[in-house]
Amino acid sequence: MNVFINQETRELPEGATLADALQLWQPPAVFATAVNLQFVPRSAYAQHRLNDGDRIEIIAPVTGG
Repeated sequence: MNVFINQETRELPEGATLADALQLWQPPAVFATAVNLQFVPRSAYAQHRLNDGDRIEIIAPVTGG
């Protein structure tokens, strides 16, 4: 199945979870994550099953001033 991670298409196996997608993407740090504009708490990443066409937004912390 194909999902969009921060607007880039990625292929994942059927039944993949948000935790699987994050492992594929490997951001340096994750501040928050949303699937189809709905916030997903960190405690639910491994249980949140993805569907073909889902849009995942990963928000990473930014430093600076």
